[in-house]
This record gives sequence, C-alpha cells and structure tokens, in this order.
Amino acid sequence: MTRPVQPLFTPFSFQGLTLPNRIVMAPMTRSFSPGGIPGEDVAAYYRRRAECGVGLIITEGTYPPDPAAGFDPKVPHLYGEAALNGWRRVVDHVHAAGGRIFSQIWHLGLQVSSGPPPPDGTRPVGPSGEHAMAQAEIDLAIGAYAEAAHSAQQTGFDGVELHGAHGYLIDQFFWEKTNRRTDRYGGDLVARTRFAAEVIGEVRKRVGARFPIGLRFSQWKIADYNAKLAATPGELERFLRPLADAGVDIFHCSTRRFWEPEFDGSPLNLAGWTKKLTGKPTITVGSVTLATDLMSSRGSTEPVPVTGLDELLDRLERGEFDLVALGRALLANPDWAAKVKRGALAELRPFERSVLTSLI
Repeated sequence: MTRPVQPLFTPFSFQGLTLPNRIVMAPMTRSFSPGGIPGEDVAAYYRRRAECGVGLIITEGTYPPDPAAGFDPKVPHLYGEAALNGWRRVVDHVHAAGGRIFSQIWHLGLQVSSGPPPPDGTRPVGPSGEHAMAQAEIDLAIGAYAEAAHSAQQTGFDGVELHGAHGYLIDQFFWEKTNRRTDRYGGDLVARTRFAAEVIGEVRKRVGARFPIGLRFSQWKIADYNAKLAATPGELERFLRPLADAGVDIFHCSTRRFWEPEFDGSPLNLAGWTKKLTGKPTITVGSVTLATDLMSSRGSTEPVPVTGLDELLDRLERGEFDLVALGRALLANPDWAAKVKRGALAELRPFERSVLTSLI
C-alpha cells in the first residue's frame, strides 16, 4: 500500500471530547459476559484494540435496567454493582491504552426471536401488536435508557450511544410497519421519532450538557434489508431534525456497504447525507476493507477477502463523514489500525466466522 493514510490518523474533536484518530470499533454483540457481568477477558478484548490504535471503542450492546430490554444471560448489563464494576475495569483498561470508549445502550423490544425465551413473568414489548407498550411501560423504558446512561457516565465512559437501528426498540417506533400507534408516539415519519426524542431528552437531563450522546440508526432492518425510513433527502432531513434537536451529538449511520450511495443522483452515503442535513458529526460503517457484507456472507464458511482503502480515504478527505467504524475487520485483526498506519494492508487477515467463537 503506497497511498498515505494520514486522513484516518488525524485527531477529531466533538462535544468536548478529542479522539486521537478517526478509527472506531463498531458495537458487536459477543455474549461473553455470564450473568451480564463483563470479566477480565472482556476488558482484555477491548484493550487490545485500543493498544493497537483504535481511537474510539463503542461497546457491544448493553441492557438497560428494564426487565424487557433483553433476555440473553451472557449479554452485559449496564446496571447492578457487579456489572458496573466490570465495566469500570474495561474503561480503565481502554483509557490506560490511550483509547476512548462509549457504552452502547440496547433495548431489543419485540426483536427477540433469535435469542433465549423471556423468563416466566416477563414478556417482550414494542410499540404495536400483541405486546404494545402502555404509557407506563414507555415511561419505564425511557427512564431505563437514562439511568443506564447516567451509570455509564459515573463508571467513567467517555459517552454513550443509543441503539436506534436494525429493528430494535427505538427503531420499531421509527418504522411504520412496526409502529401502528394512533397516540402521540405514532403517525407520520416525524411523529414516529417522538419516543426516541424523549429518550434522548431524558438521557440529556441525566448526563448534563457536555457528555456526548450518539445515536445509531439505519434504513435497513434485520427483517427487511431493503427497507428505507426515508426515501428522499427531504424525508431524511425531517426524520433527523427532531433527533438532533433533542440532543444527539453524533450520528452513527449503519449501512451494510459504506460505498453505496443512499439516494439517486448523489454519491453521498447515509453518513454523508446525515452530516450535510444536520451539520452534526457522523460515523460511517459497512464492510470497510472487506469484499462482502455480513448478511451476504452469513452461512458461508469461506474467508471474506480483504479489499483496499482508496474510496474510503477519498470520502474521508472530502469531509463526507468524520469517523470510520469497523466491525468484522477488527475481530479478525485487533491490530488493524497499527497495520494500516504502517502501510501493511497486505498483512490484514480475512474475516472468518471462526473468530466469533472467542474473544481474541
């Protein structure tokens, strides 16, 4: 690799936080925290990425203190003394290695079909359908997000990210196919942002004006990879504005392939359009240095080949987005940032599904 990669390694500041570079570890569910408590292996897993040059780590999704948030006993919690002490060790490890770290807060809502069943006396909840949330359940969920964010702040995290993508609870309120409500939480595209805006607003009240709040959102859903919340830039602007106004500091724009234009007539991807329309910093993500996206390779045992960085660097240099998140590439290569910085792209290992079986 001969092209300079300096655009990836310039510092970036927002909301009072300075990152050493533009490289982000994307949140990835690992389920290696028995009883919801992250152990020393989890701390070492995140520290390795920080030691090798990842500027910002966004943790795997963590459950807030709502009994309906999720039911996998190995997904970490963001509540309870033991879990928070475990996260404090993780944060200390990452900070000692020179990195910054956000906690992602994750409420599954109705999307629990692939995980363990709810325990007796608990049921999944969502905006509509058989388990439509009553106002008391909505209030509980909003409070749980805020309490988890405050716990993250007290534990030493540098910020939080709310998971509002991929068909989970916040996204279920966004999407017309899962939000059929006729009260103030339902209606048109803007009206369907109310739940998220109230979550963001309550989080902001708990953490104060300066603590960074991110929101991850997507057009696609696990149930529908071709879905689009917004079919035009105008619709996207109307969707994003209430969320930005509520207090989002940075948008994490989840796409399966970062190089794909979001709308006809422009090369901008989702992160590019989001930055243009809101003026807020954005994170792009989607098959960076990998030839095949995760969903296309699902079920395959073949390694996913490594690709180049030229288009990513072009877009970053143009200011289309601010930060670049990697998922599978960082699972296969904890030292991805170090190798790229010294121009050793050829040394990157392809992603193989076997890496999902352990915390390397």
